[in-house]
Amino acid sequence: MWLILRGQESQIHRASASDDPSTMELPDLVLMAASILGFIALCKTLVRLVRWAWTMFLRPPKNLKEYGSWALVTGSTDGIGKAMAFELASKGLSLVLVGRNPCKLEAVSNEIRERHGEGVEVKNIVIDFAKLSEEEIARRIDEGIKGMDVVFWLIMWVWHTLTRGGTTWVTRSVLPGMLKKKKGAIINIGSASVWLQSYPLATLYAATKAYMAMFSKSISMEYRQYGIDVQCQFPLLVATKMTLIKRSSLFIPSPETFSKASIRCFGYEHECTPYWPHSVQWYVSSLLPNALLDWCVLRYFLGMRTRGQAKERRKSRVNQQDP
Repeated sequence: MWLILRGQESQIHRASASDDPSTMELPDLVLMAASILGFIALCKTLVRLVRWAWTMFLRPPKNLKEYGSWALVTGSTDGIGKAMAFELASKGLSLVLVGRNPCKLEAVSNEIRERHGEGVEVKNIVIDFAKLSEEEIARRIDEGIKGMDVVFWLIMWVWHTLTRGGTTWVTRSVLPGMLKKKKGAIINIGSASVWLQSYPLATLYAATKAYMAMFSKSISMEYRQYGIDVQCQFPLLVATKMTLIKRSSLFIPSPETFSKASIRCFGYEHECTPYWPHSVQWYVSSLLPNALLDWCVLRYFLGMRTRGQAKERRKSRVNQQDP
């Protein structure tokens, strides 16, 4: 009997010792640590996935009228800027449209009035950002919104405005009204090019968008304490004249489709990719080696340049044949 009890005590002691981390062997400790780290990584991935799904599909958009009743939109006669103007008007906001072509501005204004009636006011400001000085840009914006201290929404997209400081000076013009009312929003439409290692054959475009991203992030830090939300959005390809893509698809949305996704994100993160297929596309591309991604981007832009040059040659031949 005594031998049996001693044997049981020995087994219990060995079992207790095996459960004590201080007495575990090195392979067991490594396996336990790897399991814990793997579990933590899995939890983080699941949290990110749930957060992404909430942001893209379930999170309610903000009430844009809480910022004010007017929206100033640059690049509003084509592409994303035009689609954004219509989407903002559908939310009941009146618009200040900025563009370089007075005929196109008037056409867009009339179309908005016909679609949304008297509930939406529209005012036009004609500015050619590529030709005017920064001071002249600021002066025209100041004159255009004079007495309209309710202009709290600013959307900027036309990339060539950056080469002449247009973004900086337009922002300078609208900020005083926002500071006075202690609320406002500045939404800049950037580009996913800022996340890539290189952007060959579109170097100036990528450089200006990089400036926009840093500019937006910095003024967000400066002015959020005054109730001003600053956000920079990073779309991938959208079917616009600039991208030379006419047909939209799941991963290349129309400007109208993108603008609907864009507005859902207004007022939240200071940086975002609002269209969910773009977000998926970017995540997959981020897993690729940098050398492979650079090669893919270069091949894409080489093909785009070849198609553009062929189109220009066809136009040239047609013009030469015409009397």
